[in-house]
Amino acid sequence: MDMKTVLSTIDSEKVEYVDFRIVDLLGRQHHVTVPAYAVDEGTFRNGVAFDGSSLTGYKSIEESDMVAMPDPATAFIDPFVEAKTLNIVCNIVNPDYTTYDRDPRGIALKAEAYLQQLGVATAAYFGPESEFFLFDSVRYASGPSGSFFHIDSEEAFWNTGKEGQNLGYKVRNKGGYFPVQPTDTQADIRNEMCTLMTQAGLSVERHHHEVATAGQGEINFRFDTLTRTADNLLLFKYIVRNVAAKHGKTATFMPKPIVGDNGSGMHVHQSLFNGDTPLFYEQGGYANLSQTALYYIGGILHHAPALIALTNPSTNSFKRLVPGYEAPVNLVFSKGNRSAAVRIPVAAVTPKASRIEFRTPDSTANPYLAFAAMLMAGLDGIKRKLDPREMGFGPLDKNIYDLSDAEKHEIKSAPGSLEEALIALEADHDFLLEGGVFTKELIESWISLKRGEIQQVERTVNPKEYELYYDL
Repeated sequence: MDMKTVLSTIDSEKVEYVDFRIVDLLGRQHHVTVPAYAVDEGTFRNGVAFDGSSLTGYKSIEESDMVAMPDPATAFIDPFVEAKTLNIVCNIVNPDYTTYDRDPRGIALKAEAYLQQLGVATAAYFGPESEFFLFDSVRYASGPSGSFFHIDSEEAFWNTGKEGQNLGYKVRNKGGYFPVQPTDTQADIRNEMCTLMTQAGLSVERHHHEVATAGQGEINFRFDTLTRTADNLLLFKYIVRNVAAKHGKTATFMPKPIVGDNGSGMHVHQSLFNGDTPLFYEQGGYANLSQTALYYIGGILHHAPALIALTNPSTNSFKRLVPGYEAPVNLVFSKGNRSAAVRIPVAAVTPKASRIEFRTPDSTANPYLAFAAMLMAGLDGIKRKLDPREMGFGPLDKNIYDLSDAEKHEIKSAPGSLEEALIALEADHDFLLEGGVFTKELIESWISLKRGEIQQVERTVNPKEYELYYDL
């Protein structure tokens, strides 16, 4: 839609309210709702004022006035609000309408502009695979008198002996990939999610139960340009959460909510195009990849330790990034190995579908920042001709778990903690500053925010510590 189409839609669809949405630095969406009769061309020219000091990572209280500028192309009818409501995603600008350097969506748009400026390609396409859990109950608390979390799911294997009506068909640990009903109890819920996603403008490709017990699922939607894909991912999460709530369930995109079973990742497929020409395809190359694609991979893997501070930005992220759970902890590329950080899909791939898959990220990432950072790393690899083969990043098509200790020692690994990733980002962020896409101030603010989270987790007494140390 453009502005005129949005205003026409408000009239023709008898829209009662317009919901303007922004995202904070960490990736949480926020909204302000305006009666439809108060929305006109001036709203799109002048934007909607809000208090930036109340959002994480933005302005301090003495300079809190900010403006949300609607992007009419993002408009969709909200299926979860009783009064007919049109939702619109906004960019964040300063009161004088200059660019706000901390606006995540603005950073994504600047990354796309930088791509055009370089002349490497006309478009970068991204396709995330965001996994999630649907639980029936979640309880947690953290305080001086106790800390705990407790989750439950009718599918969970720990409920095989639950008293009362128990129909069996539980999902075994690591046994949840593609089971049919009645073991898969959530197929109808995922169908409903897909229907609403389609109505909201996403092109859904497929859905299925994922590997873990206790209701892990995945829904794939079609790739799009960088910023639009980040918009779509937030819309995707909004629909997943609200459909789950409608059915008395709760959705989480936490990377590792369950001890001892697979976590939830966000594998991100990426490719570059020049007009209609795919730039990652070359018949006869390794996995039919072009040299441009290899350089892009080189940039991703070279900068991966720093990238991971933005693509896996939670302490919980590193409970997923451990060996043994299909976790992509190895900084290598491969056309088949799912424990490699970069995988090259080869099944049913056409030249236009030729792409790379960065498997390390998870959905605690702010998608605007994460996708922009990945593109900047890949472009740095192309500019500097960083060939991953010459840098020792593979290709590695062996089972990594079968390698000898000496062979494993040669493989670089992802950071083992959020602090390690932040240290890497402190040392390696110049590639993000190119073209003014990220600013040094934003990176410093991000590192400070994340170190605050680390401190909170480290200073909280863990129930496991009682098990280990109480009787010493």
